[in-house]
Amino acid sequence: MSKPKCKRAKALPWAMLLQAGAVLGKRWRSLSAKDRAHLARLTRESKGRLGNLSEKERRELRKLVGKLDLKGMSRELLPLVRPGRKRKRP
Repeated sequence: MSKPKCKRAKALPWAMLLQAGAVLGKRWRSLSAKDRAHLARLTRESKGRLGNLSEKERRELRKLVGKLDLKGMSRELLPLVRPGRKRKRP
């Protein structure tokens, strides 16, 4: 049985949370002010559901999220989750 969300959050080391916040903040600041405002508006309007957006708004949201480079962010955060493991590159 999984732990409740609040228990899981307490189990995370604070340093890891701070590092994740710093990485996310860096990605967020990499967007222009106009893009940040537009992304925030689309996120609020969708209420977390893509189906609440029009097709055009979904394309805009995907474009803006792509600019955040979430794949790169995951590469930066992976060492925090799995310390000591080095990934072999082909």
